[in-house]
Amino acid sequence: MPQADTPTALQQALTERILVLDGAMGTTIRSYGLSEGDARSSRFASNDKDLLNNGDILSITRPEVIGDVHKRFFEVGADICETNTFSATSLAQSEFFVADPRERGGRKDPEFYQNILENPFLNDLAWELNVESARLCRKWADAIGSDSGRRRYVAGAIGPLTVSLSNSPDADDHGFRVVTFDQVLAAYKLQIRALMEGGCDILLIETIFDSLNAKAAAVAALEVFDETQSQLPIILSAAVGRGGETMISAQKVEAFWNAFAHVKPLAIGLNCSLGPDLLRPHLEELAACACTCISCYPNAGLPNPLAPTGFDLNPQQMHDFMADLAGSGLLNLAGGCCGNTPEHVAAIARAVNGIPPRQVPVLG
Repeated sequence: MPQADTPTALQQALTERILVLDGAMGTTIRSYGLSEGDARSSRFASNDKDLLNNGDILSITRPEVIGDVHKRFFEVGADICETNTFSATSLAQSEFFVADPRERGGRKDPEFYQNILENPFLNDLAWELNVESARLCRKWADAIGSDSGRRRYVAGAIGPLTVSLSNSPDADDHGFRVVTFDQVLAAYKLQIRALMEGGCDILLIETIFDSLNAKAAAVAALEVFDETQSQLPIILSAAVGRGGETMISAQKVEAFWNAFAHVKPLAIGLNCSLGPDLLRPHLEELAACACTCISCYPNAGLPNPLAPTGFDLNPQQMHDFMADLAGSGLLNLAGGCCGNTPEHVAAIARAVNGIPPRQVPVLG
């Protein structure tokens, strides 16, 4: 289980330096050249749907690969690595294991997702994915931390889901939602309990494109803390569009902070999105209003299918952009999202090294 001094230790570290987050799990996994058979292994050999794009499944079918990814990110300077659990809820995993009713003229709706939530196979799978992913990351955090003499941390990655609570997919029925708040809450509670069981230090609710989905994740965390009499620090990170809005829910970054300030997050920030240059004005807006630490782990620029990683920026370019953000006093945590390999994270670690962290405003 997580150590009791984690929040204090993290808070102290964040006053001393900019902490480094890891990079892109998916981008890095692709460099291993895995096949569909590798992803399935013997355990899921007969599954009806392809699993190669289900990166989370690799924590149990190819744990040596996921462990090596964590090892590489920690070795190049990451203080915090995320668990391989971005889509490790029963709701998200159903995409890979349950027939889509729309293929037979039906639709996904709350009744469909209630059956998902009551599916023993999917619940057991979600629990296993989160526990084992957390244990894998914990193993390498402790090993590299012990070898280097600097403590490393495990952040339980909680992704945004593939469904939205804010928007209807039915143009003829604007009140329709495919899933309910309570259903999303239940899925997140199972994931959070499993991440805590596996030994996470932090819960990272990330790539928020729908603030109501994130609200369900935050409520789930608070309810689990109350039920278990155990608490972990929370980091919240949104993906924004060019106007600084949280995608589907269209909530600007100041409103995003106001909506989650009551959670008292360890940090709030931006990830994925537009690349570090285009994120800058939105990060400045968030840093101006948030009374907590600021995190930023952007994509390596915009998508580019001709680039080796699928994104524009190479490690030196990420170094220069992140050094500029850090030097402007905007960062407490820095890392990379899509397109950021261990080489990119090594460059980001060099970029922020020795630069003082942003001073967190204190409410009067």
